[in-house]
Amino acid sequence: MSKPSVIANFVQSLLAVLLGNAAYYVLMPSLPPAARHKLFQVDLGLVVDFWFCVVAFGLIRTAQWWRHRRE
Repeated sequence: MSKPSVIANFVQSLLAVLLGNAAYYVLMPSLPPAARHKLFQVDLGLVVDFWFCVVAFGLIRTAQWWRHRRE
């Protein structure tokens, strides 16, 4: 794996975590109480937060795939 691709993967992953967490924390007040993460605990809210990050990563990769496919 080349260094530019490692950097690109890191940037995509970082962006996915930041966007996923931002979306989760914006929507957290409207989530059911069980889906709200409690600080320093492993709970369902942590799983929901992780899911938001995974979805953000999937959207980023899909957008990248579409952009490369159009070229």
